[in-house]
Parts: sequence; C-alpha cells; structure tokens
Amino acid sequence: MKRVLITGGAGFIGLHLASRLAAEPGIERIDLVDDFSRAVQDPDLAALLADGRVQCRRCDLTDTAQVAALPDDYDVIYHFAAIIGVVHVLERPYDVLTLNVRMLENALALARRQRRLSRFFFASTSEVYAGTLRYFELPMPTPESTPLAVTDPAEARTSYMLSKIYGESMCAHSGVPYTVVRPHNIYGPRMGLVHVIPELMKKARLIEPGGSLPVFSVDHRRTFCYVADAVEMLRRMAATADCAYQVLNLGAESPEISIGELARTVLAAIGRTDLTIAAQPASPGSPARRAPDMGKLTGLIGWQAETSLADGIARTWEWYRTHVFEGGGPSAR
Repeated sequence: MKRVLITGGAGFIGLHLASRLAAEPGIERIDLVDDFSRAVQDPDLAALLADGRVQCRRCDLTDTAQVAALPDDYDVIYHFAAIIGVVHVLERPYDVLTLNVRMLENALALARRQRRLSRFFFASTSEVYAGTLRYFELPMPTPESTPLAVTDPAEARTSYMLSKIYGESMCAHSGVPYTVVRPHNIYGPRMGLVHVIPELMKKARLIEPGGSLPVFSVDHRRTFCYVADAVEMLRRMAATADCAYQVLNLGAESPEISIGELARTVLAAIGRTDLTIAAQPASPGSPARRAPDMGKLTGLIGWQAETSLADGIARTWEWYRTHVFEGGGPSAR
C-alpha cells in the first residue's frame, strides 16, 4: 500500500493528481501540504478530504522545522509548491529565486530521510527553454535534450526560469530517485482566472452580443494538455522504473494552434460565436511558439494525451460556469 505526499497539493495540478490517486485501491494515504497563498479551500478540496485516506495541512515549505515535522514513510513525493505567476515574478523576483530554491532544498531533505521512497517528482517548467528560444535555434516540438540558455539574469522574468534550472540540478545531485517534469500549458477546471483559457471565458461571457473579444498574442502558437491527461502521465511515470533519473516534458505534442484559434474554440464552447476577435499586441515576454516533443515520455510509459482540445475546453467551461461564474465560488489566486 502506497503513501504519497503532494506539496502544493491544494493547488491546480496537485489536487487533480490527488483525486486521481485516491481512486486507486493501492493507495493507503495521501498527504497534501500547502500554504494557501494561491490555492483556495473550496468544495472540490472538501469533497476530496471526505475520503479518509486524504489529509491536508497548512505548511510553509520555506520553514525547515515545519517540513522536518512531516512523516518519513512516503513512497512517492510530488513537489509542486513554488512561487509562480507573472505578477509574482515581476514584482518579487528575489523571493522567486530564493524561496523556490529553499522550498526545494527542504523537500529534498525530507526525501532523503524517507525509509521507503521510490520516487521524488520535481515540477520544473517549460520556461527553461525561453533563453534558447530567444538567442538560438529552438527545435519545435522541443525535446528535453535541447541545450538550455539563460536570459539576462537582471531581467525579473529570468528569476523563475533560473530557480527551476537550478532546481533541476539540485535534483540530479541530491542522491534521491528523482524525476523532473517540465509542464507545458496544462489547463482545466480549478486553475484560477489568470490563465489564458479561463481568462478568455471570463471576458467573453460579459461582452454584449455582437461585440469583440480582445485577444493578445493572437498569432503565437501553443499546444495545450488537459489536466486529466497530465495527471495520468504523472501516475504512469511513478509506476515506470525507467522514468527515474529522467527529465521529461509533460504536455501534448499536438495540435499546435494559434491563440486566435484557441479563442475561437473557447467561443464555440461557451456559445458565443456571435463575437468577433479583436487582435491585440503580443504580451511582453510571451514566446512566439511553444510545443513539447513528447516522444521520450510516450516511449517510456506507452501512453499520450488523448483529450481533444474542444472536449477539454468544454469540460473546463462547464466547471467554471457552474462553480465560479454562476455559482459564485472561489477561484485560485
């Protein structure tokens, strides 16, 4: 029977992963820790905690004593906790650098004292490829073997990327059985309102009939991965021994679409095809393309993302419509 710890467990991917793992009969206990700086205590979290195997505690992972008080009997640790988000990165770059590293340092110290640990997962980011994209030729889709270049260290946005590159190196030299994952545009219910898909939904539903929806970076291209597919990949990684000591992209390799096409898919899902798209300038710092090469992971676990973009957006809309836009419930900060 497995015992699992998820840091940032009340957040977006963390809670979806916990819900998926709770459906497995082989899971004895799932512990979630979160400082609730971005996550919220909502009905989804309450419903999960009704399962007696799932517990959630408030924990500041920058506090060594609080982390040291956690148990030493975990089989798998997923470390998702981090300071993320453009606002935090631009306003608090020093905190992003130092606190993300401190949280990982404490999480790795916890991992090293485990009596039965089989895997430690570290959530890195697709932002690690940003410097290579800016200064060199970045292959698309992008494989994990791509050499990494760092943008100007004095730029605030570099802080997040650099904390994750440094974190990947920490894992590699930690002595614990690790897997580094680089998420690419994971979306779905409960991700908050500051991400492109829920943000488009929020704006579109408030526009008068026949109006225009402003869309930034309309020509930039992305692939998107529905969160249920992402957590299935994470579950399979933990069950696949060959995924240990690997750096792996997490996402969908196709279809690669423009943000303008994404906006039209959102409008179709929410029933607002009466709106036109008003192209706006590109968002500062937004890469023109982002798509992961998923060949390495698919070869290891024998599975790839299968939820269509239209279906995933429809499911996301239904959750936001019911829980947030009409239900008035809280959303992640």
